Amino acid sequence: MIGNLWSLGLVVVVAALTFLLGYVGSRRANTTPDFLVARRAIPATRNAAAISGEYLSAASFLGVAGLVLKDGIDALWYPIGFTAGYLAMMLFVAAPLRRSGAYTLPDFAEARLGSTNLRRFCTFFVICIGVLYLVPQLQSAGLTLNTITGLPAWLGAVAVTVIVAVNVLGGGMRAITLVQAFQYWGKLFAIAAPTFVLFTVFLAGPGNGAQGVDEGGVLRFHQDVEVTTAEQVRVRVAEPMELTVTGTVNGAPANGHAYWDVGTYTLGKHTELRFAKGSPVPVVEGSPTGNEQWLRPQTGGLGGLFETYSLIFATFLGTMGLPHVLVRFYTNPDGRAARRTALHVMYLLGLFYLFPTVLGVISRQYLPQLLVTGKTDAAVLLLPETMQPNLLGQVLGAVVAAGAFAAFLSTSSGLVVSVAGVVSTDILPGKVRDFRWATVLTGAVAIGLALLLPRGDASLTVAMSFALAASTFCPLLLLGIWWRGLTWVGAMAGMLVGGGLVLTALAVNVVSTLSGWVPPALSSQPALVTVPAAFLTMVMISKLTGRRRPDDVNQILLRLHAPDPLGFMRDRDVQRFGPAEDEKRAEVNRGL
Repeated sequence: MIGNLWSLGLVVVVAALTFLLGYVGSRRANTTPDFLVARRAIPATRNAAAISGEYLSAASFLGVAGLVLKDGIDALWYPIGFTAGYLAMMLFVAAPLRRSGAYTLPDFAEARLGSTNLRRFCTFFVICIGVLYLVPQLQSAGLTLNTITGLPAWLGAVAVTVIVAVNVLGGGMRAITLVQAFQYWGKLFAIAAPTFVLFTVFLAGPGNGAQGVDEGGVLRFHQDVEVTTAEQVRVRVAEPMELTVTGTVNGAPANGHAYWDVGTYTLGKHTELRFAKGSPVPVVEGSPTGNEQWLRPQTGGLGGLFETYSLIFATFLGTMGLPHVLVRFYTNPDGRAARRTALHVMYLLGLFYLFPTVLGVISRQYLPQLLVTGKTDAAVLLLPETMQPNLLGQVLGAVVAAGAFAAFLSTSSGLVVSVAGVVSTDILPGKVRDFRWATVLTGAVAIGLALLLPRGDASLTVAMSFALAASTFCPLLLLGIWWRGLTWVGAMAGMLVGGGLVLTALAVNVVSTLSGWVPPALSSQPALVTVPAAFLTMVMISKLTGRRRPDDVNQILLRLHAPDPLGFMRDRDVQRFGPAEDEKRAEVNRGL
């Protein structure tokens, strides 16, 4: 049943605009470099908007507010890290990477270290990171469509996959650049306008519809509430309480009145809970049970401190290793434009992240039931109609839903282009036809995994992608650009150690989700261990294999660091695709 025609209508408008802009952008896409790097002619300001549009994924649009609602002040490290990562990108990577002339990360690895084996190894991790990042986007699209319309969740994931695949098939990077730049400004409006309205409503009457907080800081339901769990969840109860339960509690069937003492309870899938007005709010395991803890940083002891520093490591260093972000810097004309692009991106992201943070704080006053189910990613979608159950709330909810849908489309587009580009050039022959087949293959794998794997918090899943990027490509880029002693054997060994540890932690998390076991902090946020391990391994193995250092390392480093006006920069398109492809591109440039 369609619950909000306004939301469905604006989502359809976003989809139609995406198709239209993709068509406009793809009209002159003819050659393989057009599809991979948009002819390396995107100016810094437009590229910054496109990067921001791509970067502001489901984790940013929905996940940040959800994490603030659930974890409080500790969750602010996510937007800080997501933005600050571009500072490291601007200082250390953006300009030298563009001057390398590469068009994918594996291409940079081969150009710098002269190894086709390392190139194939990098291809594997590009695919891993891309799919790991893409799956939560598709799952969140399903959550959004289900929340706003009641339609099955799988339908949202399939719709996003089809729209993205059609656009990418039509024009690759040239098509999605225009789409992503437009979608950044659309997403900024979609999150900023409701925030201004709802915050004004909150200031005008904070007690209107919000639940109360007692003297002990315990969150309480302000009215009778019925909650149904979508999946198995563990909740913590801070005060003894009475409620009605129908379903499964701690593995045993329950049906009727119940008394819960202080402790932890495991709720089965589709368990119905009915709370009376004034009952304390149970929260998912690991979240603060009271407002005092919610407002204070580092209340999780040594494990919480480890997770915080590990998250900072992952987000700050992982940004410079994300393939779908790096590929956009190849589209700048030169190294100077790439560095200016990174600077503009920091402005745009810093502005955006103000708004989901405010919505997360307000959500704690109006949507405590999400703390029981753990589905806090839906807070941004549900808040407008909860605070304003009238036409204004429906319109604001529709604007937010349209922005969320744009987030899925823009991020998914960049990920598909990135992964398809690597698959087509490193596994297939590398022509336009191969790029299109790679796009279909990437979309099919991603939608299959999105439907099969259990859904977690989008920000937490994406944070694992950052950890994998920080433990593999970050040390490769930093050492490859700034240390002449790196060898391809050392680079491969470091990526194997860092990436292998992160993938092991990911497997532990998936098993714990399916079994109900609470994983250790090391597996939830492993970057504090895996990143130093990767750097150390690369340095040690490179010193042991010094004779494998490329003979032309000095010329390569000169090309990476010499100012653009000196003219050392050489693109690798001709070497890769041959003169026929280059002549075809030249004809297009001349308008023939």
